[in-house]
Amino acid sequence: MRSLELQSRHCGSGVGSAELIGTWRVWQVWDKKGQQPSRASAALRALAGRLVIQQESEAELSLINSISIGALKLCFSGPGQLRQIRPLLMFQFIKMQLMVAGQAVLTLSLPLPAKGKQPFFALIATGQSATGLAWLAARGRGGGLALWVREGKGG
Repeated sequence: MRSLELQSRHCGSGVGSAELIGTWRVWQVWDKKGQQPSRASAALRALAGRLVIQQESEAELSLINSISIGALKLCFSGPGQLRQIRPLLMFQFIKMQLMVAGQAVLTLSLPLPAKGKQPFFALIATGQSATGLAWLAARGRGGGLALWVREGKGG
């Protein structure tokens, strides 16, 4: 993974919005030192951690980040867009919802991040494993590294 990240920093990853569209299941996360997978990896898998990316317009994406326990689901959602050559998937979660059996029981508006503090994922690469799972790797603003696998087609 480290060599892919170095390559994406120098040449860009070439990841476009078409490759991002879909539902991504958290597979593994590492802290910014990246020596060993974080303990959070198992918890996020147990909580069905998902990142859903949808195309809203040519330039706009929408993101939903969620965790679930049975019929209980916590979702953070908002707009996003690709920027720069690497590229960066910039986003801001503007709404939080608590859902029970698919029905929102609590919806809160979230404050916008301070200028220059907007969260992002620096997209490292996408690919396909030997078993046919599509994967996505990215590093977040805080330095953590995440690996997701696609749900549905190709994963």
